[in-house]
Amino acid sequence: MILARKEYQFDEVQKGYTNQTLYINLTTKDIQIKTVSDKMKDKFIGGKGFDLWLMWNNLPKDRIVKWDDPENEICISSGPLGGSIFYPGSGKSIVTTISPLTGIIIDSNVGGYFGPYLKFSGFDALEIQGKSEEEVIIFIDGLNHVVQIESVEQDDNYSQYSHELTQQLTDKYAEDPNEKQRVSVVSTGPAAKHTKWGILNFSWFVKGRDWASCKQAGRGGIGTVFADKNIKALVCHSPKATIGSNNPADLEEARKVGIIHTQEVIRLDPKQNEMRRVGTGHLPDIMNAADLLPTENFRYGAHKEIPGKDIPYARDVWKEIYSGKEGADGCWIGCTVSCSHYSEGYEVMTGPFKGQSIIVDGPEYETIAGVGSNWGVWDPKWVLEVNFYCDTYGLDTISVGTGIAFVMECFEAGILNKDITGGLDLNFGNARDAVELIHQMARDENFGAIAGQGIREMKKLFVEKYNADPQFLQDIGMEHKGLEFSEYVTKESLSQQGGYGFTNKGPQHDEAWLIFEDVIRQSIPTFEDKARALRWFPYWRTWFSLCGLCKLPWNDIQPESQADYPIKDPETGELVRAKVPDHVKWYAKYFSAVTGRQSAPDDLIKMSERVYNLQRIFNIRQGKGLREHDSNFPYRAMGPVTPLEYNSRIERYDSQLKELGFDISNKNVEEKIKILRKHREKQYTKLQDAVYFERGWNKNGCPTIQKLKELDLGYDDMIDIIAPYQ
Repeated sequence: MILARKEYQFDEVQKGYTNQTLYINLTTKDIQIKTVSDKMKDKFIGGKGFDLWLMWNNLPKDRIVKWDDPENEICISSGPLGGSIFYPGSGKSIVTTISPLTGIIIDSNVGGYFGPYLKFSGFDALEIQGKSEEEVIIFIDGLNHVVQIESVEQDDNYSQYSHELTQQLTDKYAEDPNEKQRVSVVSTGPAAKHTKWGILNFSWFVKGRDWASCKQAGRGGIGTVFADKNIKALVCHSPKATIGSNNPADLEEARKVGIIHTQEVIRLDPKQNEMRRVGTGHLPDIMNAADLLPTENFRYGAHKEIPGKDIPYARDVWKEIYSGKEGADGCWIGCTVSCSHYSEGYEVMTGPFKGQSIIVDGPEYETIAGVGSNWGVWDPKWVLEVNFYCDTYGLDTISVGTGIAFVMECFEAGILNKDITGGLDLNFGNARDAVELIHQMARDENFGAIAGQGIREMKKLFVEKYNADPQFLQDIGMEHKGLEFSEYVTKESLSQQGGYGFTNKGPQHDEAWLIFEDVIRQSIPTFEDKARALRWFPYWRTWFSLCGLCKLPWNDIQPESQADYPIKDPETGELVRAKVPDHVKWYAKYFSAVTGRQSAPDDLIKMSERVYNLQRIFNIRQGKGLREHDSNFPYRAMGPVTPLEYNSRIERYDSQLKELGFDISNKNVEEKIKILRKHREKQYTKLQDAVYFERGWNKNGCPTIQKLKELDLGYDDMIDIIAPYQ
């Protein structure tokens, strides 16, 4: 049954923009078309910038909005560069909402075709508010220029599992089998309804294997909000994407720079990280060798028995597991990096699909590290099992990995036992029982229903019900601001600690991945170096989220000219080489050619700085976003919590203490841990001050009024929010 229907005016994209957004209220079944002003484009660019601006203006400003309030929104936007089929990595979308885990804005970038197809159907952004009393599908028909809210009828027989549902809806809304590649579906699964770890799957149809693959908007429980709003799926049927679909201001110049970058990827990727062959699967053995691979709830940075050597998750292992040829499975048309991979013919070992042969989309590095090494599990088949079920159940593999690793350590420490877990043996290494916990999340049963609420909620419960030591749980519970850590060991990287701790949304590496520069190259040794890096890199990486771009072509394929650059500028001390200067220049040219807005690299940073500060102020409006919220950092992210950890790297830690001038000759391990802890916590605080200064924030972590005016954000409602904290 069609509950609401709206025909709309369709105009061709102009310079990367449709100049309108789509608003849907599920409570009232209201469908509106909103105009995008020149000011909105100039200040907030697109993507995350549009999402945040729409939410800032449409959420109630007189109170804190909770994630399950009807007023909360889900916004999806690509950006002016999103949808280009001649530039590597131009198929990203950004999804934002108030997170069930953090209570603040979460933004998650995702591949798949939906974001570009939304634009080519006529909209720069989709804004969904309210809650439906009945389960609905939102259908955007970009061919006939109609938007519909459709009720889900009992005789539709739609699957509750996302991978099956995606195929069903692709078939239904394509109508013609030759049109399946024009359809993209956004959906989640049953676990999103019961946990705070829900994801959204964004699809793209692969004609060669007659299958709709998916990428995930995974972080912060976006799928949980989606399920709470009673959305079964979003479906978009788009006109065909062509070279001219984005209608660049200067198509010839845009294509020229796209060809240069594309040729570089094809020439150099086979010699470097082999993204086209193994994608992020090249990372686990590198991280293991560098002692940065999370192992057993981040206690260690490498396999205990084979540190520094190839592990069962090495690159060659994934070459055998991933199906298809090199670059065969890109998540957007024309992306020559094509780092997305899949495993075909995997036979499921557990759960409702046991014995079936299925396709697994992935796994990516974060999944391999999160549910593999971080659980003390070293068999790839279990990573595939978890990857498949998390996707189809609608669960974030990062939060599942880090969250269950926390449960495993609590089990090992005696805080939990089989009586509490319902008979599950959740020691490190027990993949089968960990997978059963995931099945319980999908069924909303037993201990799975508890674990799926996230580490922050588990810590509270374990103290209240099981008399756990709250300090121990705070130290080992790898969450910050409520969000579970992504998969890097940061004990020896103060920069990456800041890259996690001083983020707007919580410990997700996409804002500032500095661990390689800090630990391997040791190119940012001083607080000033680190603070400058923690200004530039979050802004630069945010810029990709404004424009609809993937970050991997920027730094995972390095140009040959990199050898000509020093790591640092000899005059300013600024990191140069890590920025990949030639690529930054190419992106400035690409942006200028598409939008007609002539921009240099510094202009791109200014665009992002404005949006980054808007998000910080939004957090403050939500009752968070200040120094205190950046400060409550789990100590395991800084250093060893237990004697077991300290002794595993005793030579390293003893040497560091001696170099710092501490006499440890008569100190036992517990005493040495306390000395090291005091020093490292002091370093974190010192870095915090330096980063706030670089960003133009005060000691409270709040943007200053002067900074807002510099960024042309001097709106009265924003100044009113930050005025009490000046």
